[in-house]
Amino acid sequence: MTKHPFIPVIIGTDINAYNMAISFHEEYNIRPILVGKEALSFTSLSTIIGNIELDVNFHKKENFLRLLKNVARKYAQPDKKMILIGTNDAYVRMISENMDELAKDYVFNYIPESLMNTLLVKSNFYKLCAEHDIDTPTTFIYSCLEDETFTEEMLYPVIVKPSNGVEYYLNSFPGQQKVYKVDSAEEVQAVIDKIKASGYKEDLIIQDFIPGDDTYMWDSVVYMNSAGKAELVTFAQVVLQEHTVTAIGNYTAVITRYNEELMMKLKGFLEDIHYVGFANFDLKYDERDGKFKVFEVNIRQGRSSYYITQCGHNMAKYFVDDLIYQKTKSLTLLNEKFLFTVVPKVVLKKFVTNKAINTEVRELIKAKKFGNPLFYKKDRSFKRKLYLLARQVNYYKKYKDNQWE
Repeated sequence: MTKHPFIPVIIGTDINAYNMAISFHEEYNIRPILVGKEALSFTSLSTIIGNIELDVNFHKKENFLRLLKNVARKYAQPDKKMILIGTNDAYVRMISENMDELAKDYVFNYIPESLMNTLLVKSNFYKLCAEHDIDTPTTFIYSCLEDETFTEEMLYPVIVKPSNGVEYYLNSFPGQQKVYKVDSAEEVQAVIDKIKASGYKEDLIIQDFIPGDDTYMWDSVVYMNSAGKAELVTFAQVVLQEHTVTAIGNYTAVITRYNEELMMKLKGFLEDIHYVGFANFDLKYDERDGKFKVFEVNIRQGRSSYYITQCGHNMAKYFVDDLIYQKTKSLTLLNEKFLFTVVPKVVLKKFVTNKAINTEVRELIKAKKFGNPLFYKKDRSFKRKLYLLARQVNYYKKYKDNQWE
């Protein structure tokens, strides 16, 4: 780390944390420090990770700040800045909530708590989208503080999901799902009752189900520099997402696309609200009216966002140029065809049911325009490779045994 004037500290130990870590390693030959709740094999077995600092209660606010202060004291070096990067919404929320204190030890690029609350609480987010002419699915808001029965007229099936995902997962219960797809008003009420019984007191989103398989889902990543100017906008079509009920919405394969009109619209939206840092939009194409509809925006890079680095626009470099060197970049609208995947080729070939996309996947594989970041060549851990091979086999079983429509 001696030749660079910064030390990366990545919060998290999962796939997203690994993808950020290898971005730093590829660009700067730096082994980042990771901070998290528990050791996960993606990162704990890796040879490109520096040290990993763990606290089983790291997700609690007082422990979060305490551990990061300890990390700063332990690893601080003269004339080096420590870059702080979050890899999930809960951690980024806590960065925003503790900005003043963390800024004494770290540099980072995240939005303030007030804007974060507008974007992460979906009921607030959808209102903001409407004000900026961003299309969203037909949506009703149900407050878990009420005792009323849900009586709105809707076409079924519909989706039920928490407005505040961070609070939702703090109230865990058996059978908890990230998203519920239900076929009747009675089923909606049963889901509402189960979630309310867990202690969750925020809003629920009850939303029109947009038909279409995984390939109707889309992804857009934007980097807004610390001055609030867009430097990168991407657009990608989902090939596969996780099919287990607790992981729906996590993409396992995407193909980069180009849609200048929509990319510029999302850029303009973020500039209008004075956003900074990485933003990751989840969208779905509705063939009933020909519109791309936004479900949510994650206030950080997603675990599939590594396709940015794979396409020659290293994610770590955006942070470093902005926060360390105060360099600004002209706007890039990513326009390069590439297949990002964390599942084996056999899963893509067998379980991508859209024939045209399946054919395209095979062509990109044949042309070697694809990559799986988990098998980073400079990561020399043999034990980790064995773990990943076993995980690839398990992926085949998961897709064989779980279907999501």
